[in-house]
Order: sequence, then C-alpha cells, then structure tokens
Amino acid sequence: MDILQNIINILLLIAAVLLVIVVLMQESNSSGLGSAFGSDTTSLTTRGKKASRERQLQKITVILGIVVAVLAILMVLMPWFTKLATPAESADTMLNAVRSIF
Repeated sequence: MDILQNIINILLLIAAVLLVIVVLMQESNSSGLGSAFGSDTTSLTTRGKKASRERQLQKITVILGIVVAVLAILMVLMPWFTKLATPAESADTMLNAVRSIF
C-alpha cells in the first residue's frame, strides 16, 4: 500500500503543478480590481485561434481540477482501504484458531 500511496502522491503533485500552470496561462476575463470601483474599461472579445486556445485551457483546467479532487479523495481514503485489507488476514487467523480447537 505504501507504493500505491507514493504513486498517488506523485500524481497529485504533478496534477496540482499542471493546474497552477494552466490557470496562470489563461487570460483574465474581467478588468480586475478596477471594475469593482467603477472604472470605465471595456474588454474586447477574442476571436479565432485565441478564443479556441482559451476554450482549450478552460477544458484542461476543469479536467485537471477533477483529477486533483479525485486524487485528494483517494489519499484521504487510503487508510480506510488499508483497514479493509487487514481484516481478511485476521479472519483467516481466527478461522485457523477455531479449527485448531475442534
């Protein structure tokens, strides 16, 4: 189980770093903090290759976010999986003890 836990840790780290990189590659859709205070800035919509690149980055962001969430949940549940694997061994030991009595 330790090997599996290490593999999931490494995958989680890689996915998290990739998620940060992809989010930083995206362009901002708002005019930032200035729009909160009523500054009059207009944003032009992007067209063509730039728009499709943004859509791809958004899809990749969603996918990486889901991957990070699933890997994080697996890391939390890993002790539970280990606990599930151990009772089978103790059940065999118990059966052997009962058989030795009779």
